[in-house]
Amino acid sequence: MSNKTPSRRYAFFAGSFLITLLLYIDRVCISSAKDSISADLNLTDIQMGWILSAFALGYALFQVPGGAMGDKYGVRKVMTSIMVLWSIFTALTGAAWNYISMLSFRFIFGGAEAGAFPNISRAAFSWVPLKERGIFQGINFSGSRLGAAFALPLVAYLIDAWGWKSIFYFFGGIGIICAVLFFYLFRNKPEDHPGISEDEKDFIVANRQQRKEQTHPLPLKSILGSKNVILAMIQYIGSNFIFFFMLTWLFPYIKSKYNLNLVTTGFYAMLPLLAGAVGNWVSGYTVDAIYKTGKWKLSRQIPAIFGFILVVIGILSSLYMDTALGAVLCLSIAIFGADMTLSPSWSFCMDIGKENSGKVSGMMNMAGNLGSFSTALAFPYLIEWTGSSEPFFFVAACLGSVAIVCWLFMDSSKEIQYEK
Repeated sequence: MSNKTPSRRYAFFAGSFLITLLLYIDRVCISSAKDSISADLNLTDIQMGWILSAFALGYALFQVPGGAMGDKYGVRKVMTSIMVLWSIFTALTGAAWNYISMLSFRFIFGGAEAGAFPNISRAAFSWVPLKERGIFQGINFSGSRLGAAFALPLVAYLIDAWGWKSIFYFFGGIGIICAVLFFYLFRNKPEDHPGISEDEKDFIVANRQQRKEQTHPLPLKSILGSKNVILAMIQYIGSNFIFFFMLTWLFPYIKSKYNLNLVTTGFYAMLPLLAGAVGNWVSGYTVDAIYKTGKWKLSRQIPAIFGFILVVIGILSSLYMDTALGAVLCLSIAIFGADMTLSPSWSFCMDIGKENSGKVSGMMNMAGNLGSFSTALAFPYLIEWTGSSEPFFFVAACLGSVAIVCWLFMDSSKEIQYEK
């Protein structure tokens, strides 16, 4: 092999980035369209909370099945099917005619998107050398943040130009095209890809985490019996609880509180998501830099703990801001911190799950999105019960503090053991 390592595998990094970009554009459209949808369908904020949480519930419930299918049938077939299904229900969101239809479409949309990240994680086990996991996860998740960030002002502008229904039809069509391209371009393993040189195939195989041959699939009993998995699930609730607020209620919250117009609100609401993208890049680099020093466990712990400290500081500081810009900048610190936890979290699932990383990461993401489900409902209900938004932010800060404790006891060097 030549001295220069071949790098065609980075096309997989880029493809993953673009998929997560689309994933979050489709997901966040409803936040910008919230007022228009509520007006057309005569929905209250509580009903919109249930619609937003229906997505999160479907997303949470189908994490493990989605990841398990990727482990069993291969990412190429499963991911293509997932992309087609979520794109169909993105389009159907625009066709909703009342509360029940919107609730149903968003639940199925969430279930369809559920397997995306676990399948990307499973593909990464085969495609990504161990020393590049951190930066891969950083690039991967930054796509979701950038997609959401630019979608907020873009969708707000398109609503003014086209109406809210048309934007869902438009992005649904784009998703179908992307699914076809994915099936044509992707292979489950680099060994099977005709565009990867033999030198690079040898390099990837030699440097990725090695499979441990098993006579039986790893059962859920073994996964749930792992302290590492339980702690990973708990800490991920804290990360998702505050981030899902940014995707759902931040836009209408600052629009109403500071009396902003639609497009201006979109530009304010994109700032925390841009901060999240930077947080992913910083975290991914940090994870790999610490790992290269030989400190595998600390390479996951340090970025995550520091990130959750920023979450707590940013959330609590936002309560003392009198302007939209001040509040949004503080929340940007919180999301920068929350997204610093993603690369270590998903790298951790690959570390302990190996060839079962789709199922393991699906379990963690399921728990995290039950946190998202709670977010979508907690925000409107706490305001109704207390007359203030402050209790919601105190709950988010408490969950961030619990996550810090969880990371102190997580150990990426201890893989899940098979239990009969």
